[in-house]
Amino acid sequence: MRSIRGAALSSGLLSLALGCGRPPAPPPNTEPIPTASDAAADSLLADVRAVDSTIRVEARYATANNFTGAPLPGYEANRIFLRREAAAALGRVQRAVRRLGLGLLVYDGYRPVRATLGMVAWTERVGRTDLLDDGYIARRSRHNMGVAVDLTLVDTTTGESIEMGTPYDTFTAAAHTANASGAVARNRRKLVEAMEREGFRNYDQEWWHFSFEVPRAVPFDRVVR
Repeated sequence: MRSIRGAALSSGLLSLALGCGRPPAPPPNTEPIPTASDAAADSLLADVRAVDSTIRVEARYATANNFTGAPLPGYEANRIFLRREAAAALGRVQRAVRRLGLGLLVYDGYRPVRATLGMVAWTERVGRTDLLDDGYIARRSRHNMGVAVDLTLVDTTTGESIEMGTPYDTFTAAAHTANASGAVARNRRKLVEAMEREGFRNYDQEWWHFSFEVPRAVPFDRVVR
């Protein structure tokens, strides 16, 4: 298991950053998701910008700028947390891509369970449960464990995201990592290769989604503040 190299938040600071509260009742036909204690969240999660302050963060689910059109339950700040092991690896990715004139822009990392329940409830409310069946939205997500991250690359000179072919959270085959050509294919490959070198694995239906293997990972339901 890789250490955080002293850069992660202390558990005391993390307690201030992550709030607690009672999650909403599960949507119909959704089994409750057991979660680890708040103390476990305090000790196991780290703020990615505490690892490397040059990582850019745009926590989409804390805003209305996401596929549901509203902030999701459990997101109250523009902050991204991951399991400490994954956060440390992401810091190494950032250092590697900076040498190419690029940087990471992170859209999501640790996701409170209540936010996942909110996504599922949204699919049922708008009649889009096909997104669950087709693998675009998960009833139980590795994001809940802090071992998945959604991100893209930015040009550090212009500050603009490089072309990836689709916006974040595009739920069509166009977002499948291999469904690209030309500059878009090359840009997706840059991201995948940089992430894979540090142990992340891409989800082939979403060019932006990567997971990191952590033994005995557990879900959390801490509010991000």
